[in-house]
Formats: sequence, structure tokens, C-alpha cells
Amino acid sequence: MIKLAARAGIIGPALFGFVLTTLTILKFDFLLALGWHPINDPTFDWPSGLALGAYGWIMTLTFILSGLMMTIFASGLRLSLPRSQLTLIATFALSLAGLALAGLAFTTDPTIRSTPATWHGRLHDLSFVLLGITLMPSMILLGLAFRDSVKWRSLSGYTWGTALLAVPTFSLKGSALYIFLLAILIWCEVAAIRLRSMQELS
Repeated sequence: MIKLAARAGIIGPALFGFVLTTLTILKFDFLLALGWHPINDPTFDWPSGLALGAYGWIMTLTFILSGLMMTIFASGLRLSLPRSQLTLIATFALSLAGLALAGLAFTTDPTIRSTPATWHGRLHDLSFVLLGITLMPSMILLGLAFRDSVKWRSLSGYTWGTALLAVPTFSLKGSALYIFLLAILIWCEVAAIRLRSMQELS
């Protein structure tokens, strides 16, 4: 299970980053038509708007796969850390964040529209909120849990640093969103690689 979790933790962020970048390039003109701008208004229907229009199903599938892989990765962290209530809560929060990420597969509503909000658009927005209120706390708690393990202790400060960087960039939006996404994806990769190396040594 830990080996599977490590692989999921490595593949999930890489897949998400690759698809996000590729679709943004392929759908650049479509995103501009939605009202998005890479510098002036980078959070306007991005990245959720990538699930609209041509190739949208690829982004939808990526949300699901990346979210499920994050949840599997959280299970591996739970098994590799010392058993405690803190570990359980931290990894449970990360699992919920993974499910919230998968929930973004509910297709968003374009911001500029003449029709009422749809049920799937509301569920998409709810999933985004849940992602924010579970991912950040999970990283803060994981930083604490890492301190209780000799094998994970060196990642404690890095985890807190990533959370401290991610919280304001998540809140401020704008171009800072790119920093938020990059910081989270890199942290996931680093933690998953650590999990894999620990499994190979055991």
C-alpha cells in the first residue's frame, strides 16, 4: 500500500501540472474568450475553465485522477508515520483535500454567462472551497506529525514553509496563484519521493 501511495503521490502532481500546462497552451484563445488573461486576470475561469469546450474532458478526468491519487498518497503517509491522533487527523484532512480536488470534476459555470448557475457549477465552487479549507490545515498538521518521526523530521520545516507560502497566494489570487500551484505540486513530489525512498530501504 505504501509503495502504491508513493507512486500515486509522484504521478498525481506531475500529471496535473502537465495537463494544466498543455491545455492552457492549446486552449489559450478559448480562455481569452472567457475573460481570462495570464497576467492581468489569471484566476478568471482558470484552471476550471479548461474543463469547458474542446478537450475539456481531459481536464475533468485529470481532476478526478489527481484527486484520487492524492487520497491514496495520504493513506501511505498515514501508514508510514507514527500512529497518533495527530497523524490520523492530518492524513484524513489530506484525504479530504484529494476528494475535494476530484470534486472539481463537476463542470464549472463560466463567470460571464446569461444563464443561472447550474447544480454542477455550485458543486464545483463548493469543492474549491473545501479544497482550500482542508489542504492548508493538513499541511500544517503534517508538519507537526513529521516532527515525531526521525525519517520525516527534515521535511517538517519545509512543509510549514510551503503552507505559509501557499496560504497568502491562495487568498490573494492574481498571478500569485501560479506560485501557489507550483509550491503545492513540488511539495507533493518531494514528500512522495521521500515515501518511496523509505519504502525501498525497508
